Amino acid sequence: MHNLLPEPPATRLPADAEADKALAAAAETGTTAAYQAVAAAHPAYSAAWAALAADALAASQPVTAYAYARTGYHRGLDALRRNGWKGHGPVPWSHAPNQGFLRCLHSLSVAAAQIGEADEAARCAQFLRDSDPAAADALS
Repeated sequence: MHNLLPEPPATRLPADAEADKALAAAAETGTTAAYQAVAAAHPAYSAAWAALAADALAASQPVTAYAYARTGYHRGLDALRRNGWKGHGPVPWSHAPNQGFLRCLHSLSVAAAQIGEADEAARCAQFLRDSDPAAADALS
């Protein structure tokens, strides 16, 4: 059966050059404190939360990673909604400003699995794949 309803348009978050520059500088140091400073200065910037979550996962701190990823995920949902997303539809990985949200979604899935939240881990993994299969493939 063919779906006759049109696919919603892709949502592309706006770039944040100032936050991108701060995150790049933090990445040069690679310290948690540097990423925390970016998140504190730009709390709506999901890429900073994604970096913190990835850092915590690498340090075998799944509860901390879960908290960071959940924060970035919710801030990303807020940004998506402000930019026309209606709760479904593509969020392209190829659009760099979307990658912070998608990385948070992936880290949330991983951290949820590590703390025994299998249902949430599966929901987040499916949401990532539904947002853009390329994101799921790139982050897996």
